[in-house]
Amino acid sequence: MTESSIPFHAGREGYASFRIPAVVATADGTLLAFCEGRVGSRDDFGNIDIVLKRSTDGGRTWGPLEVAVKNGDDLAGNPAPVVLDTGRVLLLHVRNAALATEDAIRRGAVSAAEGRRVWVQQSDDDGVTWSMPKEITKETKRAAWRWYATTPGHALQLSTGRVVVPANHSLPPAGTDTGTEGRYNGGHCLLSDDRGGTWRIGYVDDNTDGYINANETTAAELPDGRVYFNTRNDSPSPGTRADAHSADGGTTLVRPFRPQAGLVAPVCEGSVLQLQDPDLLLYSGPADPGFRALMTVRVSEDGGTTWRSAHTVDGLPAAYSDLVRIDADTVGLLYETGDFSAYETIAFRRIPVTALT
Repeated sequence: MTESSIPFHAGREGYASFRIPAVVATADGTLLAFCEGRVGSRDDFGNIDIVLKRSTDGGRTWGPLEVAVKNGDDLAGNPAPVVLDTGRVLLLHVRNAALATEDAIRRGAVSAAEGRRVWVQQSDDDGVTWSMPKEITKETKRAAWRWYATTPGHALQLSTGRVVVPANHSLPPAGTDTGTEGRYNGGHCLLSDDRGGTWRIGYVDDNTDGYINANETTAAELPDGRVYFNTRNDSPSPGTRADAHSADGGTTLVRPFRPQAGLVAPVCEGSVLQLQDPDLLLYSGPADPGFRALMTVRVSEDGGTTWRSAHTVDGLPAAYSDLVRIDADTVGLLYETGDFSAYETIAFRRIPVTALT
């Protein structure tokens, strides 16, 4: 039997809207649910904090709202948490400078250096307290990149110890340095081989032919050690999802992103999670082809080549989501949903593993 709770309600606790969910389970089983708390509106810019709620009972109930990251009256967003083998929780995120709206950054009206910047901080007490944030923009962002976002959703630590954070960026149209006509997105990832002490850029996939327009990306380590990347495709031909594999821990891709037509979905973020027992790769996201609705968990038993529907939450509006393994018997789904809009709440659902097999 599935169980549901609602940790975040729009219009409550000092925020007009909550968006961009991410969830991880700490070493002792505490669930940390992150999202953007948008103070004045649902817009993607402005006064935005990264907020957090903790659950010690597997997502049935949640503690009080806490602010994990605040950037004055400007944006702190795209939380990308990962729990390390040491128990430490890393939280990567981006920040905007004052007046750095999405449109201004994409148009080049605000320079990349003044716009989206990358930061990391850590917690050694299951998200109760956080270290001072450290900026890592120089190591993780190229000068030509404009818009920039980590994940959304959780990042991951590989069995080798390497930390992999999926990310995306935009470049100006070919031959120009202003304007949005012809703009394209690219995918990349961030890598750390010393548990977040130092960072570098891994693969970079800039596709300029208009066939693949990689945007928000999620990743999982497959049982054979390969890393599977699945991305929102903003050039939906022949589909709105694309995927790729890496055989060297995210340093390079075996082949560039290619369409994944087996995942029928609107243009929207999604999440992937590899289960070890049983051996299943999960994907969560809305399944209506033309509208952000019908949140569904789908399953692949061949490393992302083919997919089948396994668990449909309901037929309501739904958008961004993130997956987490709660325990041996249960998977958790943190997702945006509501009765009439996908952005009314961020809900959490406990799904039995037996419902996915």
